[in-house]
Amino acid sequence: MKMVKQTIQIFARVRPTDKSPAVYSVDNEVQGGGRLEFVIPRDLADGFINNKRESYRFRFQKVFDQVTKQEDIFETIAKPVADNVLAGFNGTIFAYGQTGSGKTFTITGGAERYNDRGIIPRTLSYLYHHFSQDSSMVYTTHISYLEIYNEMGYDLLDPRHEASNLEDLPKVTIMEDTDQNIHLKNLSLQSSANEEEALNLLFLGDTNRMIAETPMNQASTRSHCIFTVHICSREPGSATLRRSKLHLVDLAGSERVGKTGVGGQILTEAKYINLSLHYLEQVITALSEKNRSHIPYRNSMMTSVLRDSLGGNCMTTMIATLSVEKRNIDESISTCRFAQRVAMIKNEAVLNEELDPALLIARLKKEVQCLKEELAMVTGEQRNDELTPEEIQRLEEKVKVFLDDPDPDGTLDLGPDMRKVHRCFSMLKMKVREKSCVQRGVDTTIALSSPDQDSQIQRELQKLREMLTQRDNEISILVSMLKKEKKKVQEANAQLASLSSGDMTSHNSSSSSVREKRLKDDPSDNSTHAEHLMKRQRGPELTMGRQEAFEIFRQDHEDHLTVEDNKAILKQRFSEAKALGEQVNQARSRVNELKKQLETRRMQVAAQGVMGSELNSESDPVEERLRNQIEEQKKKYKNTFGHLKGLKTEIEHLQHLLQRSKIKLQRDFEDWWIQEATKLQDQRSDTNEACQDNPTSHLFFRGSTPRDDVIDSKERKLRDVATASSRELRALSSTRLSSTSIPLTGDQQTDADILAFIKARQSLLTRKGQAQE
Repeated sequence: MKMVKQTIQIFARVRPTDKSPAVYSVDNEVQGGGRLEFVIPRDLADGFINNKRESYRFRFQKVFDQVTKQEDIFETIAKPVADNVLAGFNGTIFAYGQTGSGKTFTITGGAERYNDRGIIPRTLSYLYHHFSQDSSMVYTTHISYLEIYNEMGYDLLDPRHEASNLEDLPKVTIMEDTDQNIHLKNLSLQSSANEEEALNLLFLGDTNRMIAETPMNQASTRSHCIFTVHICSREPGSATLRRSKLHLVDLAGSERVGKTGVGGQILTEAKYINLSLHYLEQVITALSEKNRSHIPYRNSMMTSVLRDSLGGNCMTTMIATLSVEKRNIDESISTCRFAQRVAMIKNEAVLNEELDPALLIARLKKEVQCLKEELAMVTGEQRNDELTPEEIQRLEEKVKVFLDDPDPDGTLDLGPDMRKVHRCFSMLKMKVREKSCVQRGVDTTIALSSPDQDSQIQRELQKLREMLTQRDNEISILVSMLKKEKKKVQEANAQLASLSSGDMTSHNSSSSSVREKRLKDDPSDNSTHAEHLMKRQRGPELTMGRQEAFEIFRQDHEDHLTVEDNKAILKQRFSEAKALGEQVNQARSRVNELKKQLETRRMQVAAQGVMGSELNSESDPVEERLRNQIEEQKKKYKNTFGHLKGLKTEIEHLQHLLQRSKIKLQRDFEDWWIQEATKLQDQRSDTNEACQDNPTSHLFFRGSTPRDDVIDSKERKLRDVATASSRELRALSSTRLSSTSIPLTGDQQTDADILAFIKARQSLLTRKGQAQE
């Protein structure tokens, strides 16, 4: 395993400033890198005795002054790291410095000019350009973007990031396996096939970052962000994979709270930022000390994520961003001191190579198949996984001869076939079990049965169990349905009994004698009147059964035509799906048949080569034709299967619509049925009141003359139409009538006029009688 040991590379970059800078000097000509020196004159206000240093010198790999361009930063710092990542090593680049010193500009870049692009977009362009130029390797790229805000991790590439509050997003948590490898839960890996997709992911993450205005920076990033590029590469046909990742880290800026004077939410953010950077400094200090057994990686989320980058399997580079303004010179010196401690850390980068399990399994399967084909060509027979019945019968005969042979040195010749060996061992085991069962007096029928018979018995037993379970379920369903129907019948009988009891008690005393007299006078209509009396005793009820009423209601329902159309379409789709299913099965069978023919043809060609026949260098036309036919059948299978899948979706939708229509129809029928029963009960109570007020009117409605048919017709019309005019008509019909009753016509308007005339006439007679008295 290839391993590279090196210390963390440190670079310094000075931010351009328009204000008067402190006294500093940059020298990149010294041996071993560059040198940065700060000169701070002594302050006379401190007195004559002043031991403060006047000069601070720091060593870096290279120091970039204010005039350095972004392209120079990429070529010197980022490009070597990217080359190592392409070679299979892990890489990290992170920027460290106070707020407003240019970390985000260095890592991400500026948005105003194209030349201001930072390390991340330039590195992406470099990587994808290399992917397009290198045809000897196959590359796969995924991107993740993690934000650590107030010691909580968030996925910047989550599609819900823009539409939700930060607190509502799923938190990215750290998980550690037994090998102390860090895994980030809820952090998405987005695939990017080209540079454009990668840059879109970068812009999406930058849009979602937490940015606020502080006294030190108008657009200060208030969180740590880690942009990671995961690269997987392999040579075509090779089972060896190289997996590497490149961390590009933009740390939040350290700041002195007393100096900036911030408060509220920004103050809370500053506390978390300074605390996490303090933990980072603790880790750096622990790594730089020799014989230090414990490294406090777990103190913060950022140090846990960057464990490999700090003293692990990674090639790490740090960029110290500096502000040389006089008010920031102390923070710049502190940043340089931190960089000097970082430079003492040694990393051990390992080439990340592994075997692709899928390719390895496919290669082994192919090798096994080739060995089977070679064995079949050598032996001249094609072997299957199972023995044929003829071979099993021959083995049983051989085993019987072997057991009956008294010669102790006799052998059982089976040849180099492990299938036959295993089968013979199974037969011998059955013989031993049979003998032991006979000795114990146990029925030997089970022992004598072959494994095939045992499996058949088990399958039949399983079928019987499934059938028994199905019958139990059906019986349970039928019993529950029977209970429900019985309950409904009992409720209906109770309702009819309550309705008929009131009718019988209210009218028996007043009308029984009259009805008997009329029956004696007219014996020819006894049967008709008896039936009419039975009908009146039962009370008002619907003229047709519930099932017949449901059928009529269904025919007149507003959704009837739609339901019938959907049924017809569903039946048609079922027929089409059945035909397509047959086509799919035929295409699949045809493909399997052609594959067998192709294998047979290849074996014939290989056999000719083994026999010494000359083979044509050109391709076999028969094999080409079979391949073309297989491809055509595969296309046909895919097209037909796609159409069948679409039909399945349509059938499921139609079934759902029919089920909804059925439920709606049943619900509407139940409402209508209850409404009609209520109307009949109200009408019955009105009729009872009218009969109690006027016995003559009661005779008019209850009489046994043929006019009863007219009254029944009128009552049915009143029951079906519950309008204001019908209620008025019932009120008129309940008033007192003269002893000479007038038959009604059955027409609502005409009957209403007749009853109004009778009412007026009755009122006039009453007034005359009062005047005479």
